[in-house]
Amino acid sequence: MSSNHLLVSSALTAVLAMGLGASAHAETGAKEKCFGIAKAGANDCANLSGSHSCAGLATVDKGADEWNYVAKGSCHAKGGRTLDEVKAGARGGK
Repeated sequence: MSSNHLLVSSALTAVLAMGLGASAHAETGAKEKCFGIAKAGANDCANLSGSHSCAGLATVDKGADEWNYVAKGSCHAKGGRTLDEVKAGARGGK
């Protein structure tokens, strides 16, 4: 009986660990930087202009060089621009 209990416990642990690993992987690949949507004091990290290098230091709402992480593919719906679009705009592309 003890060996059956150990076998079931081990199998359950393995299944749970696989599920947690898959969800962690999905979260890391499912985000993108979205520029122009951050509220003052609520940006996720350094801005593009280099005037600060930390989260929470945005001084205005929706600053063009301030960003927040959002679910990949949802940036435009929030009124923002992706990093590629911001870079293209800096080169005169968009």
